Amino acid sequence: MRAFDLTPLYRATVGFDQIADLLDRAIASDVGQNSYPPYNIEKTDDDAWRISIAVAGFSEDDLAIEVKDRSLHITGRKAADEAERNYLHRGIATRAFERRFHLADHVRVTGAAHENGMLHIDLMREVPEALKPRRIEISAASKTDANLVEAKSVN
Repeated sequence: MRAFDLTPLYRATVGFDQIADLLDRAIASDVGQNSYPPYNIEKTDDDAWRISIAVAGFSEDDLAIEVKDRSLHITGRKAADEAERNYLHRGIATRAFERRFHLADHVRVTGAAHENGMLHIDLMREVPEALKPRRIEISAASKTDANLVEAKSVN
């Protein structure tokens, strides 16, 4: 059950919707959330990350990766075994799963690889040129232009 109401925050702020949504998601997420399958998030560069998910027993056909509404959705659905198997011990879970990761602005998925029971998803932040800082050159005014300005202001 949720103990905080963020409605006053939405009414009192303009332009901070993303922060309010982030707080709302953090509060709404269940603390006892399923931890299957386990995953790592690794920073590979200043603006690059890799999510590694342990997907032992899943083939590439059983996995799906989708990006929608700035959220990364990874799902795994194991096809039903054709032959009835009689396990003495079953320690490798192959149940269906869904993992979601919220992506920040300008972060996009650059690739995915499935190897040795691990699913690796590479992410990179690509800031558009219009949003990057740019240096403005300061040029000195020429001496003749300064005299013309003074001459006009005196008359």
